[in-house]
Amino acid sequence: MFINYNKTFQKIIGFGGAFTDAAGINILSLPLKAQKRLLQSYFSPEGIEYNLGRVPMASCDFSTHVYSYDDHPNDTSLLKFVLAEEDLIYKIPFIRAAQEMSKKKLLMFASPWSAPAWMKTNNNMTGKGSLIGKPGGIYFKAWAHYFVKFLEEYKHFNISFWGLTLQNEPTDGFINKFRFQAMGWTPGMQRDFIVKDLGPVLYSYHYDKLKLMIFDDQRPLMSIWAKMILLDPEIRKYVSGIAVHWYLDLPYTSNILDITHNMFPDYFILGTEACVGSYPWNYPKVALGSWSRAEDYSKDIIQDLNHWVTGWTDWNIALDLQGGPNWVKNFVDSPIIVNKTKGEFYKQPMFYILGHFSKFILPDSVRVNVNNVPQNLDVVCFYRPDKATVLVISNRHGYDITFQFGGINKLMTENNSSSSNVNGIRVLY
Repeated sequence: MFINYNKTFQKIIGFGGAFTDAAGINILSLPLKAQKRLLQSYFSPEGIEYNLGRVPMASCDFSTHVYSYDDHPNDTSLLKFVLAEEDLIYKIPFIRAAQEMSKKKLLMFASPWSAPAWMKTNNNMTGKGSLIGKPGGIYFKAWAHYFVKFLEEYKHFNISFWGLTLQNEPTDGFINKFRFQAMGWTPGMQRDFIVKDLGPVLYSYHYDKLKLMIFDDQRPLMSIWAKMILLDPEIRKYVSGIAVHWYLDLPYTSNILDITHNMFPDYFILGTEACVGSYPWNYPKVALGSWSRAEDYSKDIIQDLNHWVTGWTDWNIALDLQGGPNWVKNFVDSPIIVNKTKGEFYKQPMFYILGHFSKFILPDSVRVNVNNVPQNLDVVCFYRPDKATVLVISNRHGYDITFQFGGINKLMTENNSSSSNVNGIRVLY
């Protein structure tokens, strides 16, 4: 393999997971010492050092019930807006604990699943429905201010947000009888909402530095959405990036990441949700000790990073042995599983795979080109801000693969003062 430092790509934002109600419920079920150890495992220098955290705005399926921050019909001025008990008990305490133990800057971003039912065409936070009216209208204005209210309330607890996605999986809101919280958006609606409502409101409250991300859905539609939104000249003032989920990350869809980046190179692409066990045919939902699921993670992360993605965010940071709680029984797996009965938690192979990326690929690391990669190896390479080089290499096959480094150029030799030989391979660190 040949590392070419003269050919560079994207900078890394980071890696992390989500502070859901379910995660908080599970962490809180542990003894205090175990709670601390679980969070240290993710966020402290002794752990894998996540630097990204996603927060659902109000409820999602990984809640125990449906709720918003203003369930009072016609309160378009949001005078009765208030954070939920879940925020105060299951989210904020653990976010603050993670911030305190982290040596990296913890970048928090928020995502809504649905507006309050009274703002929507179906008068329900679940199922097929969108905001009432059109961008620029009273409900769209109220929804824009809902974002600001959320940011302001969290600020009271010394939690500031780095970013926002406009809507979790906006295409879900067009599915009849969709089981859990959702809200439908077309690309045109999202574009006009940003320009007419959300963007100006964020600016008026001095949130102009917030990283606003469009889409937040599956790869196949990504380039279409980006084209329909980002070609608007007014958008550049407000939008920083494109959020994408992993659930339809089929091998042939990686070129969509390239197409999107090539069309809009000034906007970062960030992976904002991933988990295994989500498909109906995935049993058991929680597969303790599964290395095949860990390898699914490594394959996808390396593929994403090799196609311009700037970071990768896992879903729930902790679930129970069933893969919940989840009010619609949409159970899935997690890198850490909590056994409430025994007062203990288990770090899965997925956890350790994630650590190969989050621990060593520092924020602002730059991807560099690697040539002559042996067939059947997944490889990605980064040049770090501290002038170290990181190669993440994954062999997902049941046989040995021999490889060597060659042509490591002058830049690497000058910037790395220590070296060692491992099985005849010169490793610089």
